[in-house]
Amino acid sequence: MKFIILFGPLAVGKMTVGQELAKITGLKLFHNHMTIEMVLPFFDMKSQRFKKLVNSFRVQMFEEVAKSDLEGLIFTYVWELDQKKDCDFVDRIVGIFEKENASVYYVELEADVEERLKRNKSANRLKYKPSKKNFKASEDELLETDRKYILNSKANEFQRRNYFKINNTRLNAKETARRIKERFDL
Repeated sequence: MKFIILFGPLAVGKMTVGQELAKITGLKLFHNHMTIEMVLPFFDMKSQRFKKLVNSFRVQMFEEVAKSDLEGLIFTYVWELDQKKDCDFVDRIVGIFEKENASVYYVELEADVEERLKRNKSANRLKYKPSKKNFKASEDELLETDRKYILNSKANEFQRRNYFKINNTRLNAKETARRIKERFDL
């Protein structure tokens, strides 16, 4: 079993890269908006009920996948690296997979904010993330999140095994996925 955490800031291309990586590896993609979009019609994104449900659905999915005969899972996540709650959540889900002897891989994507603002309006993003159709709100969230949190690590700061950081500002999703596959021999 392989578990890949594909993380980085909003609109960096996590889901699109994950889709391409799933195509060339046969691993399943579980992008973060699969749970977000499911809960949003019921609860505001900032509410405790929203957060509780989203995390609960994710953890249940991870527990079942880790025990399954699937080859692996790609999970996309906006990891606020300076927030203990996010670090604890990642440690918790990694622990679920490590308990089942899975190999865990960390892939960090980064891209210039100008490129991310363009990607924020891409057809693929809007197809799978209907909550992003309000471009003004989505753009405001992207910029505010960048100001408020650390979403990319500095050079040599991230100290976990099986780690790969890619600046994909000028790379398409297929090329980025190819590099990930080659790096980890997936």
